[in-house]
Amino acid sequence: LHMGKTMKEDLTVVAKYINKLYPPEFNVFSIYAELYHSYFATQAKKDAESHLEDKDIYLLLSWVHNFYPKDMRKDHTLAMELDKVKLGSLLPSSLSKELENKYLDSEEVTVKNSLSRCLDKEIQRWKEDKEPEKLNGHYQSELLGIFVIQSIYSSQKRAEDISKAVGEELSRRLLKELPAFLRSYRDAFEDFKEKSKKHTYYKPILIANINNCWNFR
Repeated sequence: LHMGKTMKEDLTVVAKYINKLYPPEFNVFSIYAELYHSYFATQAKKDAESHLEDKDIYLLLSWVHNFYPKDMRKDHTLAMELDKVKLGSLLPSSLSKELENKYLDSEEVTVKNSLSRCLDKEIQRWKEDKEPEKLNGHYQSELLGIFVIQSIYSSQKRAEDISKAVGEELSRRLLKELPAFLRSYRDAFEDFKEKSKKHTYYKPILIANINNCWNFR
């Protein structure tokens, strides 16, 4: 954050005031921008090659794909000058791709485990002697129907915030996880239907799960 802010502020000063003090052929802005970029890229590469936690990988990828190339160009004067320089990415494409794969693998496992825990909690609630919750006057499982959808959606949104390509790849992976989850959900529900016909709230629980189907569709 400090490097990014310093680079942006200093290059803005160069673009607005220092550039005009030298002949155009000196390419003063380009020299400043390339030196700043080289230092920033060296630090980013050093970080990328060290052991990073999942949240750090996400943050670094956000800088590489989003913050660095886009935030620098919010100032109109700076954007015009940067377009002439073409600084490129903070990380080599191979290293960036390696980080993306680590992030995607981790996020896929996180969502898969989250869905599994959610289903386990739902199955446990079926066993309790409690009436299902009502949403807008209808029996429905807020935990299952809403939590599962939000988990997948928020995961996709985070990935898209890194880049469109990362978002599309995660969506492709999660489209495999969702049917697997739904099969587990169906099997658990069928088991409940067969074995729990004497449950006090048997019928309301059936209705709640049927109502969930619309949300999942």
